[in-house]
Amino acid sequence: MAKQCIGLDIGSSSVKAVQLRKTRNGYALQAFGVQPLVPQTIVDGTIMDQTAVVEAIRALWSRLKLRGKDVAIAIAGHSVIIKKIAVPAMKPDELAANIKTEAEHHIPFGKDDVELDYHVVNPQNSSGQTELLLVAAKREVVADYVQVVKDANLIPQVVDVAAFASQNGFEANYQVDPKETIVLVNVGAAISNLNIIRGGSSLFTRDVTIGGNAFTEEIQKQMNISADEAEAYKIGGSADDAGVVPQDVVRIVDGVAEVMAGEFQRSLDFFLATTTDANVTRICVAGGTAKISALQRAIERRSRLPVEVVDAWRRIEVDPSLDKAYLAQHSPGALIGLGLALRSAGDK
Repeated sequence: MAKQCIGLDIGSSSVKAVQLRKTRNGYALQAFGVQPLVPQTIVDGTIMDQTAVVEAIRALWSRLKLRGKDVAIAIAGHSVIIKKIAVPAMKPDELAANIKTEAEHHIPFGKDDVELDYHVVNPQNSSGQTELLLVAAKREVVADYVQVVKDANLIPQVVDVAAFASQNGFEANYQVDPKETIVLVNVGAAISNLNIIRGGSSLFTRDVTIGGNAFTEEIQKQMNISADEAEAYKIGGSADDAGVVPQDVVRIVDGVAEVMAGEFQRSLDFFLATTTDANVTRICVAGGTAKISALQRAIERRSRLPVEVVDAWRRIEVDPSLDKAYLAQHSPGALIGLGLALRSAGDK
């Protein structure tokens, strides 16, 4: 049996690790932790300071006393392209041999500059073609992520896409009607992944380069305060003696939430305009920024759909030794790491 990986979520603002153990009824959480990264260490999914990432991973492994070395990681941003394509029907080995040539028509990068993977969604559609979900990632970006893992003395067994990792984490926790279409939005610090799913399949994905940092930067700029103070205001940890957050902060957060919700709505509108039978019923929000209530309200107002915040530990058994309050605090932001921790070496 293949060894289960530790989920290593290398994000724009932090590195997270999730370790699970398979149980008779599902999964149990054995370890979870977050190690912050200095701003600008990773920009739009590209690692700018490899040493800082390596040190953060090592510090996290040391603090959590993790012995496992097999990890699953994920990439996101403009260096990743996900497209649903139709190709002439062919046998699996023929498809594997011809995928590079087929992909050339659909991706803006040279075929030798990318790592390619695909998943057959429909072996034969009404036109007699095979429908695939094609994933192309810039080879140099994948190589950089793999290298920081190796430099931290770990073994990268799986390289996933953040949008699919969050989907895996979501489906491990929530029972979904196969006919229901759900918008899963993972709002990270700098990149948000939008994944529209139905019946276990991804119908549409898009990475939007906006995230929680937008709130911090706008508060910092408009109130002329430090980044740390702005971050504290954003997460609601810096009220005055009476527990009141300044009105200016509320106004700024509401404004950024509207812009962000507008970006997500444009992607949703595009999907709805190109799909005939989409019955979108709700929006599920994850990521470290998901807890900002102004964002939840703005998404709900624009989409006219109910919005719920995802709990990454909803159906995961939690080891009694773990800090429940810490886990609850980080639950929405742990979804990608959880999805990665469900992977095993060599699986597809």
